[in-house]
Amino acid sequence: MKIAIVTLDGFNELDSFVALSILNWAKADGICAEITAPGETVTSMNGVTVTAQKPLSFVKDADAVILGSGIYTREHINDTAITRELLLDPERQLIGAQCSGVLFLYRLGLLPATITTDTKTRPILARTDAIIEDRPLVAQGNIVTSGGCLSSSYLAGWFLAKAVGLDKAMSILETVAPVGQRSQFGKQAREIISKQLDIPAKRPLYC
Repeated sequence: MKIAIVTLDGFNELDSFVALSILNWAKADGICAEITAPGETVTSMNGVTVTAQKPLSFVKDADAVILGSGIYTREHINDTAITRELLLDPERQLIGAQCSGVLFLYRLGLLPATITTDTKTRPILARTDAIIEDRPLVAQGNIVTSGGCLSSSYLAGWFLAKAVGLDKAMSILETVAPVGQRSQFGKQAREIISKQLDIPAKRPLYC
């Protein structure tokens, strides 16, 4: 599975790097997640500059796409140079959006009927018809949303569960869990992620 982690200037490091690391623990199972950006380099909200592994055009060829958050998301969703490259297809791709990254789903007409997001983005999406739940992870069909920076581990776990199965996904998450908390973290992650697997859309996606 080829996974594009869409990473734009001003990005939240936790969204991109945590998902990148966790997902690539499953390289032996054919998982390959890569930082995907418009230019050769991209700079985070805290001034960390990294080299993109794939161009933004990679999105259309990826099997899965993660849209992270950042301090410039509201500007990015109105940048046609970016949005025209986000050729997302929930019929064939797994699509995840974290915190303000959910705004891209709205801009692209892919916002599900039920979502979650962070507290800063919630007032913007409250103007839509979407039901916003107080949960770290909410999935409908092939689209999943997550809220809160540290929900990135659950988001990555959901993608792994869809690709290699829940048990293998939990094994990976327990590997990266804090020492002394593996059992506790694994139990919580399993409960959160398992409830969001194979849930059909409640109604057609809307714009």
